[in-house]
Order: sequence, then C-alpha cells, then structure tokens
Amino acid sequence: MNALAHTISSSKDEFELIQSATDYSLKRGENNWISGFFYHCELTSVFQPIFSVDQNKTIGHAAYIRSKSDEDVALWPWQVFFSLASKDEQLVGLDRLCRVIHALNYHLNNTSKLTHLLVDVHPRLLESVKDDHGQAFENFLDLIGVRTSQVVIQIPAIVNRNWKLLQHVIANYRSRGYQIAANYSGTRSDWMVELGSLYPDIVRIGAYDLLKHESINELIDTVHSFDAKLLAGEIVTSAELAAALRAKVDYLQGNLLSEPQQAIRSIDALPVLETLSSPSIYTHLQQKQQK
Repeated sequence: MNALAHTISSSKDEFELIQSATDYSLKRGENNWISGFFYHCELTSVFQPIFSVDQNKTIGHAAYIRSKSDEDVALWPWQVFFSLASKDEQLVGLDRLCRVIHALNYHLNNTSKLTHLLVDVHPRLLESVKDDHGQAFENFLDLIGVRTSQVVIQIPAIVNRNWKLLQHVIANYRSRGYQIAANYSGTRSDWMVELGSLYPDIVRIGAYDLLKHESINELIDTVHSFDAKLLAGEIVTSAELAAALRAKVDYLQGNLLSEPQQAIRSIDALPVLETLSSPSIYTHLQQKQQK
C-alpha cells in the first residue's frame, strides 16, 4: 500500500471509529471533508486564515459553518437554523454539532498540527449551560487527539453585557485549557481591565471599528499589558488593512487577505509588510482600492 493510500485508509478508519463513538449524524465525503445533519440540512465547514504580523505567517484559522445543497456550499443562514432550535437542548445539540464538524475537518485535513482553531459559541448555549462549559467539546477533542490549548473559543459580543456570565464562561473554558477570544465593544481603551486574570487571550476588533477608534494605541497598550493579542477582523478594503498595519495590531483576518474556503489554506506572507515603513503605504493602499 503506497503512502497516499495508507493515509486515506487510516483517515477512513479513524472517522469510522469516531462516528461509532458519537451520537452525531456525520458523513465523510470523497474529498475527506466532513459534514453533519440538522433538520435534514447538510452542514459543513469553511476556514479563514488568521495571519500574524510579527511572525509573518498564518497562526490559525477561524471556522464558519455553511449549508450544502447539491454539493455546492451555500451561505450559512445562521438565524434561520438557530431559530429552528427553539428549545435549549436542540440549540445545544446544534451548536455542539457545528464545533464537532469544525474540529473533525481541521484535524483530518490540516497538514500542520501546530496552528490554532478559532470557533464560535452561540450566546444561548452559554446561558443555558450552567456549568462545565467546554466539557462536552473537550471529551470529543480527546477522542480525536486534539488538545484544548489548540482551540480558541470566541465569546460573542452580546455576552459583554452580562458581566457575571462573561466571567463565569471565561473561567469555565480557561480551567479546561482553552484559549479565549473576546469581541471588543464600546469605546474605552480600558475595556475589560476589570477581568484581571480572566482577561481574554485575544481581543478581536472589527476593521471598520478600527478606523473609527480614536485611541487605538491605548487599547493596544491595554491588551498587551495582559499579554494578550489584538486581532483586526473583517478586513475587506485596503484602507482597513492599512489602518490595521499602522495601528500595529498583532493578527489580521478578512476577505481581503483570503476568503473562507472549504480547505485549510495559509497566507505565507504579506508583501505589503515589506513596505510598511514607507510613509506612503496608507496612501498607496487607498489608491489601489479605488482602482
């Protein structure tokens, strides 16, 4: 048996063992991509690279769920599907299914085992599960041989309004070894300082909000004072990319760099970083966007 055939066979055997050990309805495609089923709808993963400015390489991927129809990957009707899960137990099952699909696709198709997987959790799940957040997912990660430290749990911004829940959720996930990403909300640079030791590992800010933020240097200083990283997400224009680079954020993510794909792809380098020291970089990128 050649190496390729052995890899395919091993992957198939592994998936069959995983399937037999879980209650999720899963399917393995010919391309080794995993999908699951909810309300007769087939769901699968797409991944978007997260790029480190300092390291000049991809250090992880954000996972997003998509629905499939006739082998075409369609946009994810997030609100529609989660509205179908009207009961808490249905929503918990759906949310966990999404993360299982992401973890399997990342584990089986990622040639580099050193990068991190960033996954969302639905706010209703965080509210309905009273304790032991992340335990069920940890059990599944153990099954496929993935450490919780390789997974970043992204807390939805709406949870920022409930300070007690936010602290409880971060403490639960952190105790199990997960990394935490929180979405920036508000205008204060000292946002979340009160969390202290529960401060998230990554603070995510939308690139559009980054353009409007008047005290980004203070925000970055605060984030770094807690040994955390600032991620500029949703970068879709060269002006937003330039703003992120000028602000010296740690991580970059967005369709301008690479759109979410049904593949684990990396951004090897950003040529624009080589000219970052040039005073004209911001003007240059703006002109490029206008063409």
